[in-house]
Amino acid sequence: MSARGKLFKLLMWSMALLLAAFVAGCGGGGGGETVAAAPADPGPGAPVDPGPGTPVPPVAGAPTVPGAGTGVGGLGQGPAPVNLGNATFFAIVAQSAITNVFPSTVSGDVGLSPAAGTFIGLTCAEVNGVIMAVDAAGPQCDPPNNTNPGFLDSVVVDKDTAYTNAQGRAADYTEVGAGNIGGMTLPPAVYKWGTGVLIPTNVTLTGGPNDVWIFQIAQGLTVSSGVQVILTGGALPQNVYWATFGVADLGTSSQFRGVILSQTSIVMRTHALNFGKLLAGTAVTLDQNIVTQ
Repeated sequence: MSARGKLFKLLMWSMALLLAAFVAGCGGGGGGETVAAAPADPGPGAPVDPGPGTPVPPVAGAPTVPGAGTGVGGLGQGPAPVNLGNATFFAIVAQSAITNVFPSTVSGDVGLSPAAGTFIGLTCAEVNGVIMAVDAAGPQCDPPNNTNPGFLDSVVVDKDTAYTNAQGRAADYTEVGAGNIGGMTLPPAVYKWGTGVLIPTNVTLTGGPNDVWIFQIAQGLTVSSGVQVILTGGALPQNVYWATFGVADLGTSSQFRGVILSQTSIVMRTHALNFGKLLAGTAVTLDQNIVTQ
């Protein structure tokens, strides 16, 4: 081999040794970086932590409006509750009339103002609470403290203030379902429509006992016969507010839940149930119903 060939071979060996030393120095334990091992596959069926703030899953097959997780076991999600003032004590408040087809059952107090007591169509036997009127012309029940016009004035004012407050909250969602919320599962939030709202099939409100829903409806609320408003996860009717400018119409044998704040009337069709309150700007119409606040 020529001297030139020997020199080239020597240079190649030297470069190979230098490269091997460099790689060993980078991969050693003397402070060099190492690639983290990939997490082990948990295997099929293993639970996955969805992370904080994950929404409660919807009822299978039902469309869902995205929103925050619920406040089960802690502070509530959604808006702050609406302050009902003195209207808190009543299951039914109306201003022009309370009509009724016997028998209905009302668990809670009933108030009518400014119309006279003669426009109260409920009997003492149908009300598990006080029937309060502005005069002595209404039903005379036991206890007899059912004439208190000054207090009823404050109840009506507080009812109207609550309606204004509910309608004035900043909306989280607008025009959901174009006014048709049948079949949906809705998290706690403020919902606003510039139209009426239809509930032709069951709707589910999923949340905890501290969570709040406010529904701002520019026209009327119509619930079809046999339809239910279902609360899951510990959600409570007193934390659901339906503020409707038009008539709230609860269909035959429907099961509704929440506080209805109507600027006009509330109509319960035959055998409809409401777990909550009926607070109307004009009349409340009952027909063999159950109202439990």
